[in-house]
Amino acid sequence: MEKSFKPLADRMRPETLADFFGQEDLIGEEKLLRKAIEEDRIPSMIFWGPPGTGKTTLASIIAKQTKSEFIKISAVTSGIKDLKEIIERAKINDRLKRRTILFIDEIHRWNKAQQDALLPHIENGLIVLIGATTENPSFEIRGALLSRSRVFVFKQLEEKDIELLIKRAIKKGFPRLKIKINKKGIGMISQMSNGDARIALNILEYIVLNNSLDGNINIDDKLVKEAVNKINLLYDKGGDEHYNLISALHKSMRGSDHNASLYWLSRMVEAGEDPLFIARRIVRFASEDIGLANSRALEQAVAAYQACHFIGYPECNVILAQAVVYMAKSKKSNELYIGYMKAAEDVKNYGNLSVPIHLRNAPTKLMKELGYGEDYKYSPEHNYQEKQEYMPSKLKNKKYLKN
Repeated sequence: MEKSFKPLADRMRPETLADFFGQEDLIGEEKLLRKAIEEDRIPSMIFWGPPGTGKTTLASIIAKQTKSEFIKISAVTSGIKDLKEIIERAKINDRLKRRTILFIDEIHRWNKAQQDALLPHIENGLIVLIGATTENPSFEIRGALLSRSRVFVFKQLEEKDIELLIKRAIKKGFPRLKIKINKKGIGMISQMSNGDARIALNILEYIVLNNSLDGNINIDDKLVKEAVNKINLLYDKGGDEHYNLISALHKSMRGSDHNASLYWLSRMVEAGEDPLFIARRIVRFASEDIGLANSRALEQAVAAYQACHFIGYPECNVILAQAVVYMAKSKKSNELYIGYMKAAEDVKNYGNLSVPIHLRNAPTKLMKELGYGEDYKYSPEHNYQEKQEYMPSKLKNKKYLKN
């Protein structure tokens, strides 16, 4: 078995722009950011994008290529005291005619006072800032700080980029193992990662470390599925009578057997089950198994939850009984549930598809400059008859409900 103290994602972190996958719009040949990095003249910047898209990796590449002193901190574990020490180091660098680059990971975690303390040193050029954030900088970064920084938007990695990353990791990430993987297996890992390089490498590492006792492993789509299921099971706290009983109650209500429903309810109530747990499951049932067939069911379920919260045991037992019998006797329809599951399946298969730019909200100047909300048709102005695409392009004309 391959052994290393560092996770695969860390071992495979690119050290040069040539090994960096994705973000061609930012660091492709002749792009502004690439030139700035290669010429070691980067401005203060904010890297904004989802996890696993290369923000920290690109900062690490800059650290290796720059002649400036590169200081890396996390906004989660640092504060004003750390910033003061960095400022003193930057002043020494300044006297030595050397720049100081400060990389702040998760910069959105810094509060107003912390960001304000950094601002004057960005303004006077003492520090060049690189901030990384998964949150919209228009809302999480102080306006004054944002106005003095260039914002670079990182996109989710495309499947082709993830596939190249997986192939590179198989070739270089496990030097003492012989690993084979078919095209379908690579494609599945790529899809499951949802454009996140770290997730893709974590999946691959889990598969390898749990299936390579003899130094050889042949990864196919079946093994990928099994590995993902095992990973999911790590978070499963079930398997005991607690979940068996709630399953029996749910299925009895679904089968419209109010007598069995009352029995399984009483089993749970008399055993001292949390009434709010039961009430929450009834609320779920009202939409999952009744849904459009009887819209009042959800009202009954929510009312039952509120009543149980108000008076507690033992008085709330009859309230739960009323809700359970109502659900059991009600007409059933799982159209909403099936429709949602189909939509969720598309999310799994296609990953986090980008929101069409005309549907995006644009409350800030930065977002407007990026084209957010452009060409959106306001429905009332078209008598709600406008022809406009609301789905991502890959799911155009997809239907989840019958009507």
